[in-house]
Amino acid sequence: MRSTHASVEVRFEPLLAEHIDAVVLIEQRAYAHPWNRTNFLDALQSGYQAQMLVADATVLGYFVAMQGVDEVHLLNITVAPEYQGQGWSRVMLDALTLWARGRAAQWLWLEVRVGNTRAMRVYEAQGYTRVGVRKDYYPAGHGKREDAVVMGLRL
Repeated sequence: MRSTHASVEVRFEPLLAEHIDAVVLIEQRAYAHPWNRTNFLDALQSGYQAQMLVADATVLGYFVAMQGVDEVHLLNITVAPEYQGQGWSRVMLDALTLWARGRAAQWLWLEVRVGNTRAMRVYEAQGYTRVGVRKDYYPAGHGKREDAVVMGLRL
């Protein structure tokens, strides 16, 4: 019996300036306080690692990371809402880990909203540990702020 499903190639592609409009639309659907065009353009101009996970012409997700001395800081990782819960964040975290190791990084760092327990579970399953809290790190609307949990992964 033959399958009628065409195989779809899932691959990473560099996130470039011409992709920002599509990425910002995903960002706006995924978060109450999304990154804007300027945030993404600044990251690209700074030479940060920015990759999209793509299936055919569909963007499943993306990440942006900044390399420092002996460390990499994950600034943004997003899976499009309609593809969440399918393991794509783990695929992107694995790719980020490989990239960071290839640059001789000793640590991967990230912040996550204290209320985002789902993301924390994903990070912990990938080996990240909670190392601290940044008070009032994220905007929370109505002039309020939300704490961030700082997580790290020793490479």
